[in-house]
Amino acid sequence: MVQHKDLLVGISGSDDAGVYRVSDEVALVQTVDFFTPIVDEAFDWGRIAAANALSDVYAMGGTPLTALQMVGWPCDRLPLELLGDVLEGGAAVLEQAKCTLVGGHSIDDAEPKYGLAVTGVVHPDEVFGNDGARPGDVVVLTKPIGTGLITTGIKRGVVADAVRETAVASMARLNAGAAQAMRRVGVSAATDVTGFGLLGHLGEMVRGSGVSAEIDFAAVPLLPGAAELAASDVVSGGTERNLASVERYTHFGGADRSTRVLLADAQTSGGLLLTIEAPLANALLQALEDEGDTGVVVGRVTDRDFADGPAGAIKIV
Repeated sequence: MVQHKDLLVGISGSDDAGVYRVSDEVALVQTVDFFTPIVDEAFDWGRIAAANALSDVYAMGGTPLTALQMVGWPCDRLPLELLGDVLEGGAAVLEQAKCTLVGGHSIDDAEPKYGLAVTGVVHPDEVFGNDGARPGDVVVLTKPIGTGLITTGIKRGVVADAVRETAVASMARLNAGAAQAMRRVGVSAATDVTGFGLLGHLGEMVRGSGVSAEIDFAAVPLLPGAAELAASDVVSGGTERNLASVERYTHFGGADRSTRVLLADAQTSGGLLLTIEAPLANALLQALEDEGDTGVVVGRVTDRDFADGPAGAIKIV
């Protein structure tokens, strides 16, 4: 495999996007993401998919610049007018992000799919990775979790309209303000919370950083309705796979199944997960508020403890 001196972030780790330096002042941030319908409304699906794809650029500290659309569409089964609604939803979020749509590609596919390949820019010396967490840092989360449970509940017809609307608004909200706040204050490590759930992405962070972490479940913000769905075991296959994976390195203590499910819940277009030196935590929370976003301290980073389990162990307290 070709390695280049200007490849700053590649596939060797678990970062959210690739970063390639083109000059002393500019590096490109590149990512791609697409998925099948997450909600029934085509316009909202487009919004959510676009916000989700843009999030990887924000998590690296970058600013989205251009986007290419990717579409799979069953042309003989679904009207093209419906696809138009999906594309309009994506375009609305791109406009909000000031990201220019430059083209794309579509294929006739048995199952509808939509997403974006996004290119952003960042200064080569200001890239945020997920491997810089240090003992003593606190862990900050910028969006509530529970989207996997709620979208699964939507598909099963057991979610109230108000719960659905709140979840859609969260998933369609850009992480642009959170990214601006973390750039202003400076953080040790950053990632976004998506398909691997809170514990899965935190696991990547602590393993890459050579540390461990503690999460205070009582502090973790939940979307309305998520706890009730977890208690009713309205759980997707992806979340079940996440849970089986994170149990290898997570010490749940006396946490019940609902708690475990929530922490492993497969998210779509979740918030940023940040670690920052404890004395700077309040400044970060204030910066998030100034940017119209939110943040909650949900845990802390600790020294790696080989005697207490596998490398990168996480404790729920």
